Amino acid sequence: MEKDRAILFADSHAHLNNPDFAADLGEVAEAVRDMLVLNVAYDLDSAQKAILLAEKYPNMYAAVGVHPNDVEKITDADFGRIAEMAKHPRVVAIGETGLDYFRNRSSVEAQKNSLHRHLRIAADVGKPVIIHCRDAFADILPILREEAKTGGVLHCFSEGPAEVREGVRLGFHISFAGNVTYPKAEKLREAAKVVPPEYLMVETDCPYLAPQSVRGKRNDPRNIPETAKTLAQVRGVSLHDIARVTTRNFEKLFLRKMPQEAEIVYMIRNSLYVNITRDCTNDCAFCPRLENPIVQGHYLGVEKEPSVAEIIVAIGDRRPDEVVLCGFGEPTMRLDVVKEVASAMRRIGLKVRLNTNGQGSLINKRDIVPELAGLVDTVSVSLNAADVETYNRICRPADAANAFDAVCRFIVRARELLPETIATAVDLPRGVDIPAVKRFAEETLKVKFRLRAYDMVG
Repeated sequence: MEKDRAILFADSHAHLNNPDFAADLGEVAEAVRDMLVLNVAYDLDSAQKAILLAEKYPNMYAAVGVHPNDVEKITDADFGRIAEMAKHPRVVAIGETGLDYFRNRSSVEAQKNSLHRHLRIAADVGKPVIIHCRDAFADILPILREEAKTGGVLHCFSEGPAEVREGVRLGFHISFAGNVTYPKAEKLREAAKVVPPEYLMVETDCPYLAPQSVRGKRNDPRNIPETAKTLAQVRGVSLHDIARVTTRNFEKLFLRKMPQEAEIVYMIRNSLYVNITRDCTNDCAFCPRLENPIVQGHYLGVEKEPSVAEIIVAIGDRRPDEVVLCGFGEPTMRLDVVKEVASAMRRIGLKVRLNTNGQGSLINKRDIVPELAGLVDTVSVSLNAADVETYNRICRPADAANAFDAVCRFIVRARELLPETIATAVDLPRGVDIPAVKRFAEETLKVKFRLRAYDMVG
């Protein structure tokens, strides 16, 4: 199973180009050779050092720029050097740049001017930008909104959930450092809960911000797992999930690398999900299945739907806590596949969950719930609304006249015939009365209710 595999990480913001590593850089580099590491510049000398490291070590890359604390005397010639270094093939980002009102070592005017210049360089070379922001979010947001053309990373994030959403809206990844592990960093952990998986990153900011177990000591990329473990805990996923998600995001943003092969089965936590189909009778407003078929770092864009035999081979000898029949579409559109796979899983003693939009009986033109009895332990149904008008607006079903009623009748039948039935709803930012949906599920349909986080697929 996945817990037996090696865990690989990507450090999205390190400073192995810092003099603190002069004595043992080779030792550290050898220890992290299986990680991806982005060494970020804070001045011109460190920029050149980051490039040299990237040229020497295949797993390392460079970002070039000047930290906002050091821009008071930066010249046009200096920006020219940054622009020239930015063209280097091992330079994958511009920065770090931004605003720092905590230390105020450079004037606000100088910091803003530098930020604008860095953003223009990033736009010219088409590379993302690494943003440092401390006590300055209100000032930096309109600048990024106006001039950030390439996306990037809000590094060592220090704000709350509302600011996460603002950053993501602008196309910026959110990266957490060792301070998210500190006992008093509750606001950071709340922020970490709401970052959509495709925008999450992890970093050391070494030699600074060592995680709690080594707090106060020099930090280095070997400490990434402790920070990642905290992110896994607050997000309710596994350490493998965090490693996979953040590494994929690093590859996509900095290396322009996309997964090539779609997965038929995939692990999240210790559940094994089966990618039954991408087709669906709904076109839900919150679902990214067509434009971005990635769930918790797993690419699900299969070119053809898998056969039962292909699914069984893909599952192999893995023994997860449960097998979840889903996909990025509606699995009951392939009801025979659902039943055959579920039967095979039950024969080897595995629990089976079906994730569905609840329209299976409508799709198959018969009551299918009795056919699932004895095969499915739990059915999770996407209810999402307490009335037909809201359901049609949010879920946009193909059969708007009958879909909501079909979902409700499916839930009631599942409650009668299956061991466990759960109705779910997505916590959309507006337009849905979630307490009303919860009451409808529990009091009218008489099933358990679970709220799913918006923008948190999987």
